[in-house]
Amino acid sequence: MAHVSDLIGTDIERYLKQHETKSLLRFITCGSVDDGKSTLIGRLLYESKMLFEDQLAALAADSRKIGTRGGEMDYALLLDGLAAEREQGITIDVAYRFFSTDRRKFIVADTPGHEQYTRNMITGASTADLAIILVDARKGMLQQTRRHSYLVSLIGIRNVVLAVNKMDLVDYSRERFDEVSREYCDFAGKIGIRDVTAIPISGVNGDNIIGKSEKTAWYDGPSLMHHLESVEIDEARLQAQPFRFPVQWVNRPNLDFRGFAGTIASGLVRVGERIQVQPSGRESTVARIVSADGNLDVAYAEQSVTLMLADEVDVSRGDLISTVDSPAQVADQFEATLVWMSDEPMLRGRSYLLKLGTRTVTATVLPLKYKVNVNTLEHVAGETLTLNEIGVAEIELDRAIAFDPYDHNRETGGFIVIDRMTNNTVGAGMLRFALRRASNIHWQTLEVDKRARRVLNGHQSGVVWLTGLSGAGKSTIANLLEKRLHAMGMRTYLLDGDNVRHGLNKDLGFTAEDRVENIRRIAEVAKLMADAGVIVITAFISPFRSERGMARDLMENGEFIEVFIDTPLEVAEQRDPKGLYKKARRGELKNFTGIDSPYERPQNPEMRIDTTSSSPETAVEAIFDKLQAMGFLDVFRGAPI
Repeated sequence: MAHVSDLIGTDIERYLKQHETKSLLRFITCGSVDDGKSTLIGRLLYESKMLFEDQLAALAADSRKIGTRGGEMDYALLLDGLAAEREQGITIDVAYRFFSTDRRKFIVADTPGHEQYTRNMITGASTADLAIILVDARKGMLQQTRRHSYLVSLIGIRNVVLAVNKMDLVDYSRERFDEVSREYCDFAGKIGIRDVTAIPISGVNGDNIIGKSEKTAWYDGPSLMHHLESVEIDEARLQAQPFRFPVQWVNRPNLDFRGFAGTIASGLVRVGERIQVQPSGRESTVARIVSADGNLDVAYAEQSVTLMLADEVDVSRGDLISTVDSPAQVADQFEATLVWMSDEPMLRGRSYLLKLGTRTVTATVLPLKYKVNVNTLEHVAGETLTLNEIGVAEIELDRAIAFDPYDHNRETGGFIVIDRMTNNTVGAGMLRFALRRASNIHWQTLEVDKRARRVLNGHQSGVVWLTGLSGAGKSTIANLLEKRLHAMGMRTYLLDGDNVRHGLNKDLGFTAEDRVENIRRIAEVAKLMADAGVIVITAFISPFRSERGMARDLMENGEFIEVFIDTPLEVAEQRDPKGLYKKARRGELKNFTGIDSPYERPQNPEMRIDTTSSSPETAVEAIFDKLQAMGFLDVFRGAPI
């Protein structure tokens, strides 16, 4: 095969035309730190002659300057492009590379081996058809080998190459190769990986990478490159699946054109085909398929197109368009497998954002069913997930979404979890199935609604949410505020932190998980009371921004007022009306906010009250004025009942 740097003019045109008909294999390399992943891919790129002269020159110069092989070619430097990687000697990001041989095109993802960067490995594996699991022949299987293999199985990759690397350091021992292969295949069988091809290699010396090595005459299998070129891949997988089209954008450049743009996730669609918009269930017919190359009669998976429908159907970003005869499922409660990717643990009851395709919804993780020990594959009891842990949980969404079980369709069954406050991706998951109760429970429409109750009460309703440290004065201020409103004839109710723990939340402690669940329940109760036409006042520490944001999101615009009772820790501790700070300082009270548990100050509250300079009575006057300004206390002039 000619080197790409030698191709000019018509040669390049002919070279590109040959590429158009080649099949494409996407694969990843993974394993533990320093198992030789970057070196292996660098060798593949070099041997496939896919490097330009300037790249070769840079590689040779870098090898002499910073390489680890005494000036010899260090192929790992082709991929370890980040300065941090070169300093640490490890891969910390996913590096994608393209190369080609006479038989096939390849996209390879070099994924991190260090446990800290397992989340990056998931990114690289999400679109792969095959995984190369590298194992150092000297060390054998490590925990990270098992973790990556388990993730490969979860993600749905069934073609696995076990590359037993650094065979040169064990004198190309057949016995050692067989020992490592048996151990790995035994583990792979337990996690559902049936197709494992074990190959003894030396990435540094090139043994069994491109061609067969004389140093492993006892090995009668293929070289790595031969296997990659010949392994069967299901290129028709996406085409054979039902049509799924996540709407990314409503395209309306003028009054005569209204289309829905996106990339076809799976299947194919034809002009004239009957479709269904999900989750609404509305139906129509495909009138036109518009692409960058003009109108099409049929469009296939992975094509970016705009669909025009025959009817004026309400379609928004995040909706899923399916065929009428094979629609996706719709639900709002699921069992899912979660891989946690954040230093901050997953907390039961906390609200996160869940993004599936182009749809983003609010999701609450219900109590964790179990965690998976990747070494023993045991199901372990637990209430939370920490960095790199894997578990199975039930997830509840704030609205129904269209989906397919991940085992049936990776494109419409895989999701990411996003922190609501930081917007960071904190987890990834696979929807397994909708919970039966999701289809058995339906929202009951009530004829007496919130508007009617407000008319009867004669005023608006909503939530006044007081937050701050223990001892800040929340309960005192809340009590005085309710007395003031009650004297005016307002329908009110005060939810106080200590009081609800005597009944509704008596089963909860003070761990981070229990604090999250405590506020989740209170927020739901406050929402119901506001729906009843009542002005609800809450007095809770509510230490986490995420839960306060969740409470706000449950209410309609203008119905939620966050009041930050801002008292410095030293002042609150001096007051200490219940003696809780003294207990916390003595170690008798764990997870106490301000001492050994954090308080996240509100960033944009409607009100901030400094109790070091304001009396409770002055604070109540300020809140009362705010309620009047926001219309809370206006006579509600709705339609007669």
